[in-house]
Amino acid sequence: MPLKTNTTDAGGNGVMPPSRFHVQPLPGANFGGMVEVSGIADARAAIAAAEAEPETLPAALCEARGFLLLRGMGAISEDPELLVRLSRLFGPEVEDYNQTLVKKSTVHPEVPEIFIVSNVPPAYKAPPARPNPPLTEDGKLPTRFPHRRGWHTDQSYRRPPPDISLFYAVQASPKGQGQTIFANGILAYQELPPELQARVDGLVGIHSSSANGRTEYAVRAGDPPKDIQPHEAPQRQPVVRTHPVSGENALYLCEAGQMDWIDGPFVGLETGPDGEGGKLLYEIMQHYTRPEFIYAHEWEDDDLVIWDNRSLIHSATWYDGDAVQRVMWRTTVRGNPGNEYAGERRSWIPV
Repeated sequence: MPLKTNTTDAGGNGVMPPSRFHVQPLPGANFGGMVEVSGIADARAAIAAAEAEPETLPAALCEARGFLLLRGMGAISEDPELLVRLSRLFGPEVEDYNQTLVKKSTVHPEVPEIFIVSNVPPAYKAPPARPNPPLTEDGKLPTRFPHRRGWHTDQSYRRPPPDISLFYAVQASPKGQGQTIFANGILAYQELPPELQARVDGLVGIHSSSANGRTEYAVRAGDPPKDIQPHEAPQRQPVVRTHPVSGENALYLCEAGQMDWIDGPFVGLETGPDGEGGKLLYEIMQHYTRPEFIYAHEWEDDDLVIWDNRSLIHSATWYDGDAVQRVMWRTTVRGNPGNEYAGERRSWIPV
């Protein structure tokens, strides 16, 4: 999947140098790309080259159906502002996490645009639970729902939701642990059986933060939901979103931890985990996470992945938090959610 590049300048007056960026197909997946930079071995220089070609990587992300992998980006660990510089190429705003409701201990102390995902204090977050059983019958990593749980897209409980996430491995877990699994909503939508596509077209999901106590797990346990402020309220999102850049339709929903299982998960359908809506969500998610729509990333130190939240979902996997220290940095880019959200104020900002 070589990257397409323009050969003339904006006025058509001359030949431009060929791009230094080349994108190869992502091994083991039907979507995504690995980025190689010609003649550059240093991540700092690669980011400077990307800034000199500001449209190249965003175009590559779109061509790759929403996922890019860049390896050997270790300069970011030494200079975290580099991650923010690269993030700015993908949209007009990189979120400042000091202006959100996240715990201050999870915000990088020097670069507030970086959210820390780690089992190392003070940002401590426990690793996800292992699936039961931990492997499939043929000894492989479970990826398909409901054997694999935790599928979501970042901050879908906000309107407008974010566009792009960049996730960087400062200190990765060992191979075979702590993978991040991605599922492609464009491919999944295209392969929906006609009767299921007819059911999801025009359907609206109700998304909620897991902190609100409206998850499937909380409802099944009989736990009371949290009293919430208006800016914490669940948000309605279309189950089928038209990507604002490619024009392709993609499935857009989460599962147990990020949908509202009290008033949803879908508008107009019977509510609750065992209602019509819950049964439909299970059916959609089983399709969405079929092997042909999946990529499981085995992390190495200094890996950087870039994904499109408008068309992909992802799930974290278990690692041995008692023996392993894992440190990951994430940035979130906003600004182009599509016409559905035109002119909306931010739902999560208190009035």
